Amino acid sequence: MKKSGVTPSEKPRPLALRDQRMERAFLEYLDVERNSSPRTLAAYSAALAKFHARPGFAGWDKAQDRDFRLFLHDLMKADLARTYIRTIFAALRSFYRFLMERHGFTANPVKQVQLPKVGRRLPVVLTVAQIDELFAIPLKLPPTKQAPAWMPQRDSAILELFYSSGLRISELAGLNVADLDPYGEAVRVLGKGSKERICPVGQTALTAISRYQSQANVRTGPLFINKQRKRLNTRSIWLMLKKYLAASSIPLKISPHKLRHSFATHLLDNGADLRSVQSLLGHASLSTTQIYTHVTTERMKKVYDSAHPRA
Repeated sequence: MKKSGVTPSEKPRPLALRDQRMERAFLEYLDVERNSSPRTLAAYSAALAKFHARPGFAGWDKAQDRDFRLFLHDLMKADLARTYIRTIFAALRSFYRFLMERHGFTANPVKQVQLPKVGRRLPVVLTVAQIDELFAIPLKLPPTKQAPAWMPQRDSAILELFYSSGLRISELAGLNVADLDPYGEAVRVLGKGSKERICPVGQTALTAISRYQSQANVRTGPLFINKQRKRLNTRSIWLMLKKYLAASSIPLKISPHKLRHSFATHLLDNGADLRSVQSLLGHASLSTTQIYTHVTTERMKKVYDSAHPRA
C-alpha cells in the first residue's frame, strides 16, 4: 500500500550536507536576527525535521508543491490539531522565504498549499467575583511547613500584578526590582522579541508588592524569589496558581494566561478601547487583540438573554 507517493519499504535518506547547512543557517537567522524565542526555534526545527524525514525526500531544492500537499494530507489523516499543522507549515513557508532571500531559490512551493481553517476558541475568562475569591486565598490558607513567612505575601503580590498589568508569565518571572516604578505606578516589561513596554500597575497590586518586599526584604535583583532567594521560575508560578485554584470554588481549569485574558476582557467590558488594550498586552497585531471583543459580545448576549423579558 502506498502512502504519500512512496512505498513503505523506502527509508528516509540521510540529510545532505547542503540541506543541513541551510537548515542550520535558517535557525541561526531566527535566533540571532529575528530574536525568536527558544520555543519558536524548537517548533520550527521540529517542523523541518518532520518533513525532511519523509521517505523519498531528495533535498529542499527538489521538493515540489505536490510533496507538501501530500504531507498535509498525511498530517490531516493522523488527526493532528489544525493549529499544530498550521504551525508546521508556517515554519516551512518561512524557511523557503529565507532560502529565496539567502540561497538563490526562485520559488516557494509551500505557498500554493491551502491549509485547513481553524475556528478560534474564545478565551476562558474569570468573573470579577471569581478574581476576588481566588486572590483572597493566599492570605487565608494556613502556612506551609518550612515555607518562609513571607511566601503568602509573595503569592498575593504575583496574582495581583498578573491581573493588574496583564503580563505574560515569562514577563512576570523575568521582572527585577528595578523594573518596578511604584511612584509612577508602572512596570517596565521585556516582552516577546525583546520588545520593551511600560505597563500601568494598580494601587492594590502596588500595596501587595510593597508588603511582600518589606517582609521578604527584597530590595535588589529579581522581584519574585523562591525560598532559596533565587528567581522564581514560570513552573513554580504555574504550580502556585494551581494550588490556590484547587482551594477555591471556581469550576474552571485555568492557567496564569487566563488572568491575562481576564485583564483584557474586563478592560473592554468597562469601556477601554481596543488599541489601548493592544498596547497594554504588547500584541504586535490588532487582530490578536480582537478575540477579546468576541468574548465581551458573548458575555453581553448572556446578560441580555437572562435579563430581558422578551429575549
